[in-house]
Amino acid sequence: MKKIVTTGVYGFNETGFFQALIHANVDTFCDIRLHRGVRGARYAFANSGRLQRRLHESGIRYFHSKELAPARTLRAIQWQEDKTLGIVKHRREALGQAFITAYERDCLAAFDVSAFVAMLGEETQVLALCCVESEPQACHRSLLAACLARELRLPVEHIRP
Repeated sequence: MKKIVTTGVYGFNETGFFQALIHANVDTFCDIRLHRGVRGARYAFANSGRLQRRLHESGIRYFHSKELAPARTLRAIQWQEDKTLGIVKHRREALGQAFITAYERDCLAAFDVSAFVAMLGEETQVLALCCVESEPQACHRSLLAACLARELRLPVEHIRP
């Protein structure tokens, strides 16, 4: 593997989303959402079946890693902080420390980087980690990307709309 990229769905249109992946030379796409759907017609391209078809047409392999998605209980920690600060999820710019601590404890502490890389296969050169938030620091994908970058000594590029 040469590089890790992260991206979210919010803020992109369908054409821009897939063009950004192709421009970044992504060959392997890892969906780290718990639920692989997005509400509304604007983001229908990110619903699992349609997303997988378009990735396949673009020559990009698809994986879903549900175990890397925060469980509802973890998401509730962030929702509470958002509520306290009066922030709407779509406008969040950073994760709260309580969520970061919980995600690192519950998802990353036992995360086997070697097994993950082996699952992706040797052909993976540019891995995309995808969730929904437009800002990487507002999403757990930034925590996972940092972990992988540290362990694999790889650069991380955040693709934004």
